[in-house]
Amino acid sequence: MSNAAAKSKYIQGSTGPWEIVIGLEVHAQVLSKAKLFSAAATQFGADPNSQVSFVDAAMPGMLPVINRFCVEQAVKTGLGLKAKINLFSIFDRKNYFYPDLPQGYQISQFKHPIVGEGVVLIDLPDGGTAKVGIERLHLEQDAGKSIHDQHPDFSFVDLNRSGVALMEIVSKPDMRSSDEAIAYVKKLRAILRYLSTCDGNMEEGSLRADVNVSVRKPGGPLGTRCEIKNVNSIRFIGQAIDYEARRQVDIIEAGGSIDQETRLFDSKNVETRSMRSKEEAHDYRYFPDPDLLPLEFEQAFVDKIAASLPELPDEKRERLVALGLPVYDATVLVGEKEIADYFEAMLAAGAEPKAAANWLNNEYLGRLNKAGIDIAAGPVPAASNAAIVCLVADGTINGKTAKDVLDIVWAEGGDPKRIVDARGLKQVTDTSAIETAVDAVIAANPDKVAAAKAKPQMIGWFVGQVMKATGGKANPTAVNALLKARLGITE
Repeated sequence: MSNAAAKSKYIQGSTGPWEIVIGLEVHAQVLSKAKLFSAAATQFGADPNSQVSFVDAAMPGMLPVINRFCVEQAVKTGLGLKAKINLFSIFDRKNYFYPDLPQGYQISQFKHPIVGEGVVLIDLPDGGTAKVGIERLHLEQDAGKSIHDQHPDFSFVDLNRSGVALMEIVSKPDMRSSDEAIAYVKKLRAILRYLSTCDGNMEEGSLRADVNVSVRKPGGPLGTRCEIKNVNSIRFIGQAIDYEARRQVDIIEAGGSIDQETRLFDSKNVETRSMRSKEEAHDYRYFPDPDLLPLEFEQAFVDKIAASLPELPDEKRERLVALGLPVYDATVLVGEKEIADYFEAMLAAGAEPKAAANWLNNEYLGRLNKAGIDIAAGPVPAASNAAIVCLVADGTINGKTAKDVLDIVWAEGGDPKRIVDARGLKQVTDTSAIETAVDAVIAANPDKVAAAKAKPQMIGWFVGQVMKATGGKANPTAVNALLKARLGITE
């Protein structure tokens, strides 16, 4: 790890450096058409209270029935996190009152979760890696949603989310900076999306995090932590950590002490605010849910799921590096499943890996970002971008023309090869035609010829003039070679 990376783990106070200690509890909505204990739908954006069964509404006499698919999804996620799968686990009742919790308790897991310890390898900004331990993953049902802005005197309750299956993924306190926490959430989100166990759409609430932050003197005992609840943006997670760490350092250095409490992040003012004291928090009085038997399955059940796992980000990156891609390029490509799939489709269409990676990262993704378009909704299919890359590789067009072809396909669609043929965009490789253009430019600029002989770097100006004269279609390598020969430049 670089010195810069090491220094970034500390924040400076008036009494010297402080170390931030971070742990995350990520709530990931299980990608499932039905809820954890009922057959009600889970579609996002449905009308309020239109996806609520009698079980979700806690009607008397209604009993939960476990959704086998949600169990499979949790096991698959545990395997993706290189974690221990527990063949025996128990569902507990976590008792507390809230208007959007009809049962008066949440069915969760406490002492005996479905998944035990695992590990996530994160990619650091300086190019290094670090390991973040996973403490556990347990299944639980979500609560409903209270709505306070629809009426001046009343609050409303929407129970569509009530009973939706969640995986709570609890990390160990292994992160030491907001950058590491951001890298962890990005990596965890990528793993979930590769596994298709959670869609990772933070704006829809299907992935959110409780952030635990404390500070200490480097190497000292752990400090008192504060928990920042329900942060639903990767950027906000970073901002919340930086603000909270600085707040705690300032309090301690002023002679105060940190109260263990739950806080909320105000994204508008970029600050955390006290929500409730941990000393006043509910005693949840966990006990095994009497309506649900312990969850038990055989190792064969786990092995079958393991055999179906897709290639995950770390393995995919290793494979791409083996194809000749630099580690940085491979890391960028595998960071989002949709981008990785697009790149793989370009390779399947015949594009050479390094050229395809350069074109995708530098040209196409840049245009998508500028236009604010997701790659899944982009106007240029992977096969078309692969065709452009291949046209450059076989010398049919040069790099400048390739960008022009991409502009055309972006705006109008169509097959790149046919566009090149129909519009006369093929690269000029006829040396006699290029010689004519080179001679004309040299003859028209005798003063610059003398200057170029004295300063060979000026040959770039001549290349530009020749390319302009040939409509950008001349082979740049041939132009360079001919100009050097004509001007007598040997270097």
